Amino acid sequence: MCGIVGYTGADTAKSILTDGLKRLEYRGYDSAGVALERMGDAGSCELDVVRRTGKVAGLESELVARDDASTCGIGHTRWATHGRPTQANAHPHVSCDHRIAVVHNGIIENFAELRVELEERGHRFASETDTEVFAHLIEEAYAREHDLMAAVRAACTRVVGAYGIAVVCADEPGVIAVARKDSPIVVGRGERGSYVASDVIALIDATRDVVVLEDGQFARLSPDGIEYTDAEGACIEPEVTHIDWDIDTAEKGGYPDFMLKEIYEQPRVVRDTLVGRLSPSGELDIDELGLSFEELDLIDRVYVIACGTSYHAGLIAKNLIEGWARIPCEVEAASEFRYRNPIITPSTLVVAVSQSGETADTLAAIRDARIKGAKVFGITNVVGSPVARESDGVIYTKANKEIAVASTKSFIGQVVSLTLLAMLLGQVKGRLTTRQVRMLFHELGDTAAQIQWILDTQVEAVHKAALACRDAHSALFVGRGMGAAISCEGALKLKEVSYLHAEAYAAGEMKHGPIALIDPGFPVIAVTTRSPTYDKVVSNLKECEARGAMIVAIATAGDEDIRAIADHVIYIPPVRDAFSAITATVPLQLLARDVAVLRGCDVDQPRNLAKSVTVE
Repeated sequence: MCGIVGYTGADTAKSILTDGLKRLEYRGYDSAGVALERMGDAGSCELDVVRRTGKVAGLESELVARDDASTCGIGHTRWATHGRPTQANAHPHVSCDHRIAVVHNGIIENFAELRVELEERGHRFASETDTEVFAHLIEEAYAREHDLMAAVRAACTRVVGAYGIAVVCADEPGVIAVARKDSPIVVGRGERGSYVASDVIALIDATRDVVVLEDGQFARLSPDGIEYTDAEGACIEPEVTHIDWDIDTAEKGGYPDFMLKEIYEQPRVVRDTLVGRLSPSGELDIDELGLSFEELDLIDRVYVIACGTSYHAGLIAKNLIEGWARIPCEVEAASEFRYRNPIITPSTLVVAVSQSGETADTLAAIRDARIKGAKVFGITNVVGSPVARESDGVIYTKANKEIAVASTKSFIGQVVSLTLLAMLLGQVKGRLTTRQVRMLFHELGDTAAQIQWILDTQVEAVHKAALACRDAHSALFVGRGMGAAISCEGALKLKEVSYLHAEAYAAGEMKHGPIALIDPGFPVIAVTTRSPTYDKVVSNLKECEARGAMIVAIATAGDEDIRAIADHVIYIPPVRDAFSAITATVPLQLLARDVAVLRGCDVDQPRNLAKSVTVE
């Protein structure tokens, strides 16, 4: 997910663009850039493209030093999908003649074949990105049409995938062409000019009346106004939306809190984390790996080190790594790892999981592991973070900025990334065939739609269960296998945001102590998805039912038998047990948030907690 902003009007463009990009930085922050129109020595218009890796602040510092009075330009803040986070891959991308510049949010699925076709016709590519094909397609079309809007419409007919784009052309000063398909674009007219962005938050200071473009719609922005057309070029009258949010609400995208917003972003996180990870031959492709397949094949032990929510992602990874790669895997709390003198050799792989990439305990642990000769692999959400810099290789979770303290979408990104790593180790070790990897990869991708199904259909069931838990003093979360790992995360979420005491146990451990807590009405939240241990979990729940527990079951859609013992049932779609952690997590996140809201808690900023822990 990337951020787009554009302006044409009477004011200086660079400050408008950088202010907008800073507000959009939650959408991506591994690089940023602008294309500004300026008048050349001969009086003709030229494009000045400035791009920098890292956050928008670096770009802003560069632009502040420039004496530039341009009144038209486009900007972009990027979260890398196609191509590494480098200056060459930063947007805007330009045509061969440097007369056209494009910023893009989305995925071009047929970019590889388009690139080959364009190169055969003499086009020169300067990046690894899919976006650059747009610049060259528009360049070709402009040579025929001599009209920017017509050229953009023609280019869009060649592209398969999702896009929100803004385009400037030096031959049409003051004009920004905009198109949208499956990727958000918002256009607005203010007193001092015309604006475009990928989120209303970037426009809200200039105007409260905006047009959210629909798929297949186009807009031509000029200092004098905005014209809207359909795919055939016919003029249309779009629906205008009045925004009455304040800035804080606008950042939340209309959601009542960031936690809910970020829960609803999880289907996108799954899709973005998987983009470009499978080669046409069916092999996993992780270009940030930093370790050769030969080095990975020598690995004979894996440690996953993490804290809090990331630790629970590690518990899921342990099941997958041992199951698919048949490599012993241990999950360690980073705060304890380096104090117990673990057995580490050069054939040990230490996987450090950290949302922020700057968790003090995790950093200390990986430094100790490197001293002892281990290979270190990072799983993080922040490009260029300390964990990323100090690891031999890294997988970025593509969750973008997460504002709520309680991690939701970052956790899903971590689980997906660790699943990819487990598949890769299985492939390298020869335990998974190419056919199996391809099948698993596509099933993993299907979890995005499955999460969306839960969000679309199970909110009411979650709310009823939350009402039943609201006045409790404590709760137990139980499950087996993957369900046991997810129960740990469910209990943590409930503690974090609602301040309701909760513990998680493997369901088979209930009779070894925890069942003594059960009395009438005591909440037991159980992960009872269809799995090899389903019957065992049901048996454990019957023991709780007999003692009067109030049971909330996370069950597989179609399972009506579970209703005989559960007071509340929340369904998830049928899914392979290996991927059930991804889907079963979502109702537990929703439940924790709902209970917290009912109890009057601040779900975004729970007491005593911070987003990242940078001291031990």
